[in-house]
Amino acid sequence: MFEPILSKNIRVRHPQHFHIGEGSIVDDFCYFSTQVVMGRFSHIANGCSVAGGAARTFTFGDFSSLSAGVKIWCASNDYVNDLVAITPQDVEPLGDHMIVGDVSIGQYTGVGSNAVIMPQNKIPEGVTIGALAFVPAGYAFEPWTVYAGVPIKPVKKRNRDNVLRQVDQLKRSLDELRKRKQAP
Repeated sequence: MFEPILSKNIRVRHPQHFHIGEGSIVDDFCYFSTQVVMGRFSHIANGCSVAGGAARTFTFGDFSSLSAGVKIWCASNDYVNDLVAITPQDVEPLGDHMIVGDVSIGQYTGVGSNAVIMPQNKIPEGVTIGALAFVPAGYAFEPWTVYAGVPIKPVKKRNRDNVLRQVDQLKRSLDELRKRKQAP
């Protein structure tokens, strides 16, 4: 009923593994090299990048948002211990200490502009991350908390009851719109 909107100006390396939910939007100039599972009524703003290769998965929950320029890495070189270079397709990667792991972002979350999220992160329901924040690999999040900084740290608790009240209100509005569209 609510068709997803995908800009014609995005790059998806593995379209067979790109799934976008009802009513969600992906804006111009985004890049995806992982498997992607995007929930309903979520938004990925312009210039976002989700990288790490076909073996990795990025999961993005319902009613969530990535602001412009967010970078999500499901794989990264170890800049201290390894060569940082691209190897040809037929040559085995040289990194002995690659940092790899899926990234999942739960429902009712928001990530501010130009934040960077490293591999092995499971961001739970209700978390928000401030603009320009840096999320190190494997960070331990608490649900319904606001985080900011470089590296991130908790700032305060998020108003869970108010957000969920607004989600219920939105769901009721969506149900009403569905009924009106289906009426003869």
